[in-house]
Amino acid sequence: MNIKPLGDRVVIKMVETEETTKSGIILTGSAKEKPQMAEVVAVGPGGIVDGKEVKMEVKVGDRVITSKYAGTEIKFDGIEYTILKQSDVLAVVE
Repeated sequence: MNIKPLGDRVVIKMVETEETTKSGIILTGSAKEKPQMAEVVAVGPGGIVDGKEVKMEVKVGDRVITSKYAGTEIKFDGIEYTILKQSDVLAVVE
């Protein structure tokens, strides 16, 4: 079973990064802010959304930066994903 987003939606999986302070202290998961770097795992077809043509500009496998509190978090097959609109993707990291 797969997640297939509709319209201009994108499914992402957050990329965990280990954060270290300038003094060398490694921050635990509870001390860090919500990550904004993610990997795209599924992309909707785009098309007409709210009367406007939407072209999907991200593709599966892209690493992206998202808005901090965007999207809806879900758990599917034990893995946490976020479903958000393409407009909540701020940049593609190359």
